[in-house]
Amino acid sequence: MSGFGRGDPFLADCPARLAVELIADKWTVVVLYGLSKGPVRHGELIELIGGISRKMLTQTLRRLQAHGLIRRRAYGEVPPRVEYELTALGATLIDPIHVLTERARANGDAVLDALDAGPEPVARKD
Repeated sequence: MSGFGRGDPFLADCPARLAVELIADKWTVVVLYGLSKGPVRHGELIELIGGISRKMLTQTLRRLQAHGLIRRRAYGEVPPRVEYELTALGATLIDPIHVLTERARANGDAVLDALDAGPEPVARKD
């Protein structure tokens, strides 16, 4: 017996699993952090992030907007101007992102050393 019951974190339809699936996307955390200082235009995000295509940024922004984490604001100007900003809900992820960033800085060398060392042999039971 596993010891897990219905409604346990990270199983099936639980909110924690939804949150992990959302932030596990390659670009989600980077885009959220890019919006953490205030409203930003699409082109500015492209320059800020680097390595993300316009199409992928657009898809990520739409996904974050659908989840209520960011707001898209279109201004009635010529030429058109659109800005993206965090919602209050999206802003709640900035502190956890910061913690993960600090953890990566503190342990990055150890992770690289482990990767360089290769896999450890698996102990066999005879």
